[in-house]
Amino acid sequence: MPRRSRAVKRTITPDAKYRSQEIAKFIHKVMLDGKKSKAERIVYEALDIVEKELKKNPLDVFEQAVRNATPAVEVKPRRVGGATYQVPIDIRADRRLALAMRWLLASARARKGKPMSERLAIELMDAFRGQGTTIKKREDTHRMAEANKAFVHYRW
Repeated sequence: MPRRSRAVKRTITPDAKYRSQEIAKFIHKVMLDGKKSKAERIVYEALDIVEKELKKNPLDVFEQAVRNATPAVEVKPRRVGGATYQVPIDIRADRRLALAMRWLLASARARKGKPMSERLAIELMDAFRGQGTTIKKREDTHRMAEANKAFVHYRW
């Protein structure tokens, strides 16, 4: 967090195949050790698998999956008088998107026994249908926020 001026938001160039900034951001999240071509291949193969399985536009499926995985609130610990409270707070739009993509990717990486593109495709299809590990994570986050809404007045 800068002390003097606001941090400048960088513009992300859309990806080559679908011309989507969200997919470009997702490719950046998939990327490990700077291997962008490998990350692009994984994401594009996953979207091709999604298109074959669901017979729908993969861009629409991806956007709906991210929308289904996006949390509205999260809890943050606040220390008040020696006690730590889990205080529910609303999330900014850019953080919502980042969390949804991070959870989708973590769930896909947690699956074992298949290539990454297949695991990612399965996770995207599950999130599109409103089920799977990513959706469970979002529901758990919402449940925690609901359980701790009595401490909402500690938010600042």
